[in-house]
Amino acid sequence: MAIFRKKERPREQEFAARNAADMTNQEKKKQSDSEICYSRLEAQFLMEYQGVVLKLYIENFKRMNDLFGHDRCERLLEQILNYLEQKSGCAVYRYVGVEFIVIMKNRSMGEASRLADQLIERFDESWDVDGVECLCGVQIGLCSYPGYANNAGDMMKCLDLAVSRAAELGSNQYVAYDMDLHKRFLRRQAIARYLGTALANNEVEVRYRPTYDIEKGKFTRAEFYMRIFIQDIGMVGSVEFLPVAEDTGQIRQVEYYALDKAAAMVAKLLNAGKEFESIAISISPTLLMQGDFVQQVSQVIEKYKLPQGKLAIEVDEYMVGADYANIAGRLQALSWLGVELILNNFGSGSSGLMKIFELPVNTLKFNRMFVWEIENTSKCEPVVEGLVRIALNMDKKLIAEGVETVKQKKFLERCGCKMQQGFYYAPTMPERQLPSLMGTSFEGARSMVEQEKKELKR
Repeated sequence: MAIFRKKERPREQEFAARNAADMTNQEKKKQSDSEICYSRLEAQFLMEYQGVVLKLYIENFKRMNDLFGHDRCERLLEQILNYLEQKSGCAVYRYVGVEFIVIMKNRSMGEASRLADQLIERFDESWDVDGVECLCGVQIGLCSYPGYANNAGDMMKCLDLAVSRAAELGSNQYVAYDMDLHKRFLRRQAIARYLGTALANNEVEVRYRPTYDIEKGKFTRAEFYMRIFIQDIGMVGSVEFLPVAEDTGQIRQVEYYALDKAAAMVAKLLNAGKEFESIAISISPTLLMQGDFVQQVSQVIEKYKLPQGKLAIEVDEYMVGADYANIAGRLQALSWLGVELILNNFGSGSSGLMKIFELPVNTLKFNRMFVWEIENTSKCEPVVEGLVRIALNMDKKLIAEGVETVKQKKFLERCGCKMQQGFYYAPTMPERQLPSLMGTSFEGARSMVEQEKKELKR
C-alpha cells in the first residue's frame, strides 16, 4: 500500500543522483574518447604522417559482463587500456564499447607486428581484477598509413576487415591489412554500390532451395535464395552480399524485398493448387530486432492472404544465445501470426538445449557440418543420432541440409531424419520452375533437376 512505502531519505536521493550523474559522465567520456580518437586519426592523414594503426576487439565480453558485473568489467577494460599505453608507448583510445585503437606514429609494420605478438601472449593469460581472474580473448587488426586508406573513415573500414579476418582464424589472432584484404574491401564496396540499383531495376535472380520429404516421397518445402550479377565481379550470392547489406544499412531494403517475393510465391503455389508445407526465408538478426519487423510480416501476410503455417521464417541458433529474451519475444509474436519458425544450425552449441525447449520454434535444421562429416568419419554418427532423437523427443520437425551423397542420405534416413535438403536431391532452382517441382517425386523431378545441374556447371 502506498502509505507504507519507505520514504527515500535525502542522503539516499543525493547518492542516487550522484550515481546517475557518474553514469552519464562515463557515457560522455566514452563518446568523447571516440571523437578524439577519430580526429587524431584524421590528423595523421591531414598532416601526412606515416605509421601503423592497431585495432583490438575484446571477444566474449558480454558473457563476462553477465558473469562478473558491469563495474568489474569496466575496471578490466581500464586495466587493458593502461597496459596498452605502457606496452606500446603510443596514444591509445577506447573507441567504441570493447574496441581499442592504438596509433603508432612513425612506426613500421614490423614494429607493429612485434607488438601484436606481445599483446596476443598477454591475452593468453588472465587479468586480475579485484582478486578475480578474468580470461578474455582478443582479435587484432593492423593497417599502415598512408597506403590503403586515405582518411580516417577508410582506415576504420580497413581495420574492421582485418579484425574480421582475425576472428575467422580463431581466438587471440592478429591480421595485417594487405593487398588480398584490400581486394576484398574493394569487392565489398562494389557490392554495396550495386545492391540498391539491383533491387530497383529487378536485376536480382530469385531461386529456391527445395527440401525432400522421404516419408511422403515428394518435394514439400523450399527456402528462398537470391543472387545478383555484378559487372567485373560476376555472380554474388546472398551469403556474401547480406553481410554487406547489414554493414551499409541496406538490410531492410534487401530482406523486405525477399520477404515479399517469398510470400508472393506462397500465394502462387496456393492458387495453383499445389500441395506443400511451407516456403521459408532466412532473416538476419539485425532485421529481426527492428521495432517494426513483426508488423511488416503481418502486413505481408495480409497482403497475400496467407494461411497459417505456409510462410516460414528461419533464424540462426547463435542469435538465440546472443539475446535470448528479446529473440524469444519476437519469435512468440511471429508464432501468433501463424508463421512457421525454423531454427537453423541446430546442434552448433551456440545456445543451450533448455533455451531451445522454451522457444516457439516448429522446425529444427541441422548444422550442415554434421552432415558433411558423415562422409568423412564414423565419429560423427553418434552425435547426429543423438541430435535426431532430441529433435523427435521435442516433437519438432527436423531438416538435414547439405546432403550430397547416398551414404549421407541413407544414414540420416536410418536415424529418422525424413526431411533432407541438398545437391543430392536438387540444387537451388529458378523461381519459374518451383511450381513444377513442388509436390513432385524424386524420380518425377529427375529430368528437371539434372538439366538445372548442367546449367549451373556452365
